[in-house]
Amino acid sequence: MERPRSSFKGRILMVMQRLGKALMLPVSVLPAAAIFIGIGYWMDPTGFGEGYLLSRVLVQVGLIIMDHVPILFALGVSLGMAKDKDGTAALSGLLNYLVLTRILSPESVAFYQRLPLSEVSGAFYAIANQFTGILSGLVGAHMYNRFSTIRFPEGLAYFSGKRFVPIISSLSMVLVSFPLYFIWPLLYEGLILFGIQISNLGSLGAGIYGFLNRLLIPLGLHHPLNSVFWFDVIGINDIGHFWRGIGDYGITGRYQAGFFPIMMFGLPGAALAMGRSALKGQKRKTRSFMGTSSLASFLTGITEPLEFSFMFVAPGLYLLHALFTGISLFLAAEFQWIAGFSFSAGLTDFMLSTKVPMAKDMGMLVLLGIFFFFLYYFSFTFVIHRFQLKTPGRERKVKEGTEARNLPLYEKNYKKLAKTILKASGGIENIRFVDACITRLRLDVVDEKKVSDKRLRSMGAMRVFKQEGHVQVVIGPEVQYILEELKSLLDKT
Repeated sequence: MERPRSSFKGRILMVMQRLGKALMLPVSVLPAAAIFIGIGYWMDPTGFGEGYLLSRVLVQVGLIIMDHVPILFALGVSLGMAKDKDGTAALSGLLNYLVLTRILSPESVAFYQRLPLSEVSGAFYAIANQFTGILSGLVGAHMYNRFSTIRFPEGLAYFSGKRFVPIISSLSMVLVSFPLYFIWPLLYEGLILFGIQISNLGSLGAGIYGFLNRLLIPLGLHHPLNSVFWFDVIGINDIGHFWRGIGDYGITGRYQAGFFPIMMFGLPGAALAMGRSALKGQKRKTRSFMGTSSLASFLTGITEPLEFSFMFVAPGLYLLHALFTGISLFLAAEFQWIAGFSFSAGLTDFMLSTKVPMAKDMGMLVLLGIFFFFLYYFSFTFVIHRFQLKTPGRERKVKEGTEARNLPLYEKNYKKLAKTILKASGGIENIRFVDACITRLRLDVVDEKKVSDKRLRSMGAMRVFKQEGHVQVVIGPEVQYILEELKSLLDKT
């Protein structure tokens, strides 16, 4: 009889949670980069770090990180999604990204299509983005998980196991590049056409744009939409006109102004909610990250550290964030509260906007920002606790005040303990994948009904959670030792 499998929805949820966890490594680097840029930009706002040695150094250090976020994502995702976090997986993710961006580079596409470089679709100039970085990492991790233990005949034995992973992974990206060659320009150019249509809707169009701007960030497709409103694609050129004082007073800048309340106030409110919602034992680390990320968002308008920390582990929250952004842009445009930015909607550009004649009623943007700070804080807090979302710092589901207990059985004989857990989980044939976080063992199983909650709890497990083929066993800090023994047992089969 065919064994039941977890539902498609359940598998997608598990992948999203693991992806969110994997992204935390590269995302943790970004706040420092944003602060470097912000300080350097503040020291030399007109020359953007070109006028003074120290400001140039700070800006360049920050930009070298921010300009290579897709590479960081490729490395971090492939390493985090690999079954045993091996460096070979990270190497494969990096190679995948290099292969994909080279195959679909403007120069390569010009060669394929026998066109001058100037006639190549703008989509291929934006192929190096967060989406392709994450995609490269996912393919690298999948290839590592599948082929890292492969064995070849004696003559080809050198290429067995982990050495084979970068080879097959790079080749696989050639196949992945083929559909992207056709799909990517359609998405890119379609968004430009869509942006042209909504530009005629006035304030409502500004709100729709703000909503889609945030919603498209995970795919890296916000750039073509931005180009319609911020630059001279169809004549709007909102950034250029604002700083040159061209256009209609109270209208020019409306595709920028609504971002200030969100980036300076709203997202820090969300960060405060996530920091305060972290569980005991993880509050300090979570609050430190959220505080640094909030400072980066407030000063510079660089929001990636905050947004990528929850967009995959809690997509519902990210949808709420996109909706709030749309509302902010709509309100700012409707009431003609205007400011603009040359880099992003942080404090530095906000202060510079005060000197620009096109700016209007900027104090109202501050009041709107204070409103959004509380709206984000209370709404995020409610949603996180109401739906028990696993935002950063909420990996353990241990009751408040309960300390993590060690499994007492066998007096720390982890090998024997792993065998017993394996039996209580339905045996080797019932296990698809095993991993662990700080205190809990994570099992992907064929049939969750074969997992004995009662037996696991009798061994000392604090809680057992089941969800569509995914089982989590709350054990305690010794879980890493048990995980090693479990993997050893599974590798022998």
